[in-house]
Amino acid sequence: MTVDHAARRARLAALLPAREVPALLVTSPVNVRYLTGLDSSNAAVLVRADGSALLATDNRYIGTARALDVPVVEATDVAGRLAEPGAGIEAASMSVATYRRLGDGLVPLGPVVEELRAVKDEAELELLRTACAITDQTFADVAGRIVPGMTERELARLLESRMAELGADKPAFDSIVAAGENGAVPHHAPTDRELRRGDLVTMDFGARHQGYHADMTRTVSLGPPAGWQRELYDLVAAAQRAGRHALAPGAAVEEVDRAARSVIEAAGHGGHFRHGLGHGVGLEIHEEPFLGPSRTGRLEDRVPITVEPGVYLPGRGGVRIEDTLVTREGGPELFTKTTKELLVL
Repeated sequence: MTVDHAARRARLAALLPAREVPALLVTSPVNVRYLTGLDSSNAAVLVRADGSALLATDNRYIGTARALDVPVVEATDVAGRLAEPGAGIEAASMSVATYRRLGDGLVPLGPVVEELRAVKDEAELELLRTACAITDQTFADVAGRIVPGMTERELARLLESRMAELGADKPAFDSIVAAGENGAVPHHAPTDRELRRGDLVTMDFGARHQGYHADMTRTVSLGPPAGWQRELYDLVAAAQRAGRHALAPGAAVEEVDRAARSVIEAAGHGGHFRHGLGHGVGLEIHEEPFLGPSRTGRLEDRVPITVEPGVYLPGRGGVRIEDTLVTREGGPELFTKTTKELLVL
């Protein structure tokens, strides 16, 4: 599918009158790519309320930029070249130093483009679907190769090399592999700790495909699980099902989180689940919207989002199960499809 960047800019332009600005100076590299197709380390785009736009980048990217569907100028100081009196700026991405240098008259705004990006078009969803398929196949291919004596680092490298072999641009993020007691740390960085029989092993990883990020977590058991491990896994699986079933256009993000969190709290483990239920994915691995107990807003149609409850027992281990899904009017579409049954290896 062809990406219609002009349509994206038109959607943004239509939002600007309500923000009381004549234009928005977009400096976030991810947002510049979303609006123009240019992937660079130094570019900005000015989108005006009348629908016109101007892209600026330096001589490293100007040749690529000239092939796009937006007028372009060459500049090193891209923000300075495009800044206009009264224009809005992206407060979250522009440095204070740049803001002060550009002078008075610019209007700091919140995540306008990020809110647009939350709802994906079908071209984006197809790219994300492919990223998730690579991630699924990687897990299927690697699971049978996980054995006692392998280190967390070795398993992480195996996951990432297999994703590359299957066509990933690169990993969507640094892969997490947490064995045994390390599973109690949600974002544990892999170490030389060896996998042992009796461990639960949590793997959180994903492929990036043409800029779009997949995210999936699976927990497996090396050898038959102990009773407490099976109970913990079944609890997290039940919470994950509840969270997935709560995804729907119009659902409040706090209530989706509550659907899963209440299952864990009812089992007496509320204090062992201390992160949000999930987050949007797309050109970034963490993007709007976010599912959590203090988050506000409602889901829309065609929003890719993760559902990833976990229970973490300090000194013992933990379980997390995560899928990437997309909200649909008829029920969420599951993008990461490998089994969520507890695999005993």
